[in-house]
Amino acid sequence: MPLVIRMARAGTKKRPVYHIVVADSRSPRDGRFIERLGYFNPLLPKEKTERLKFDLEKAKAWIAKGAQPSDRVMRFLDAAGVMKRTARNNPERALPRKERKAKAEAAKTAADAAAAAAKTKAAAAGAAPAA
Repeated sequence: MPLVIRMARAGTKKRPVYHIVVADSRSPRDGRFIERLGYFNPLLPKEKTERLKFDLEKAKAWIAKGAQPSDRVMRFLDAAGVMKRTARNNPERALPRKERKAKAEAAKTAADAAAAAAKTKAAAAGAAPAA
């Protein structure tokens, strides 16, 4: 039975509150769960302590039993210092063609200028010992 620590949505329409639960990975998102570990209220400001309540000791115990945390729960665990979350590859957002072309041309001219400067520096260094 693969266990996951994930969030189950609760609350009303357009006013979500999430329960942090341990559940079988095959059960529905808001369906059957084994144990509730806390809650998360995204509508509260980040400074408020009531925004997140999470029993870290129970979470550690379930992780020791083999439960896998979801990405969002892993962020909570990383912020608490329990587990280390690996960095994700978030590439730069796609640029429109004109901007991308202008950026490539600017990079090329900068590379050409750097190559020319290195060439003149090498030529000057080579000419100095011969004189």
